[in-house]
Amino acid sequence: MKVMISQPMKGKSEEQIRNEREELVRKLQEKGYEIVDTIFAEETPKNCDEALFYLSKSIEAIGKVDGVVFMAGWEYARGCTIEHEVAMKYGKFVMEV
Repeated sequence: MKVMISQPMKGKSEEQIRNEREELVRKLQEKGYEIVDTIFAEETPKNCDEALFYLSKSIEAIGKVDGVVFMAGWEYARGCTIEHEVAMKYGKFVMEV
């Protein structure tokens, strides 16, 4: 099963984000899940809302996976709650850890 990880990212560096999810990625891979990397490194286009730009990328990724794994604290992060709603409404596998 192909999954992506949703986690609170606001104010964190890419290194912090990767470090936070490292153990979860390992555990999921051990269980046979294929993890799709959704840490988007591309720059936001000019005159574009950064948060909405990256959220749109995440929603696009949800359309390409079987499920979404939500890391602790997801329910307090605006983007994660939207991703959760999309995943649920579109019948994706959802796991909260």
